[in-house]
Amino acid sequence: MSDVREERDDDIEAVRQMLTAAFESDAEARLVDALRSTHAWMPEFSVVAEENGEVVAFALLSRIMIGGETGLALGPVAVLPDRQKQGLGAEVIKDALRRATEAGERLVLVLGDPAYYKRFGFVPAAPFGIISDWSSAGDAWQVLALNKVKARYPSPWRNL
Repeated sequence: MSDVREERDDDIEAVRQMLTAAFESDAEARLVDALRSTHAWMPEFSVVAEENGEVVAFALLSRIMIGGETGLALGPVAVLPDRQKQGLGAEVIKDALRRATEAGERLVLVLGDPAYYKRFGFVPAAPFGIISDWSSAGDAWQVLALNKVKARYPSPWRNL
């Protein structure tokens, strides 16, 4: 059983090493390092799974803008190569999304495998008119609504 929790300062190097091991390059590790020093970094949404004192999985939600509204980007998500296919990635994703929902966040975008991310409720973003540099990825460009958004109609509508 893993302990899923917010990343601590003493996890930073372990997260960096895990990201480098989990991906073909150090690009994701460099991305996380760069985000740490920006307004997009939200430490409460940097989640790790730890087992026997070792960080084995990681998920990050960072601040983005969607139109004129704030939102979150999910990624990177990583699991140590020898621990993959054991549900650890799902654990850290679910915990990060739970934290964001409880904090009142509204939307999360992700670029990833639709077959994997649909289990969390993600759907293709293009039908909602959400575009970015990754829109050309087709259905891999996905969105998840975390909290309801109330539509407000002008008073004449209430007279119907």
